[in-house]
Amino acid sequence: MLEGSCHCGCIAFDVEGQPVEAFECNCTYCSRRGLLLWFVPRDQFHLRTPEEAMSSYRFNRHVIDHRFCPQCGVQAFAFGQDSKTGGAVVAVNVRCLEGVDLAAIERKPFDGRHRL
Repeated sequence: MLEGSCHCGCIAFDVEGQPVEAFECNCTYCSRRGLLLWFVPRDQFHLRTPEEAMSSYRFNRHVIDHRFCPQCGVQAFAFGQDSKTGGAVVAVNVRCLEGVDLAAIERKPFDGRHRL
């Protein structure tokens, strides 16, 4: 179980598993925020703070619910659906996880800028 949070700690969560790879999307949103996203099934993600404490942002096709802290502005995760199975997933920003060696995670480029 890994612990994660925003910068100020107002948003906190636990996630089961260990990231081996993370997607580095080049869309204007992800690249400007420096997100490294690890996708996990929703049932492996456990929020420790109420959803009401977060702000939400959707853009483009409005299928990903980007959640961020209204205090410090850090996006720790986003809610979405697996495009293949339709199952609920969470895109965890691995930069917000405690004790994870970012250099050990394989970065997978994703061309979100040109995706329709």
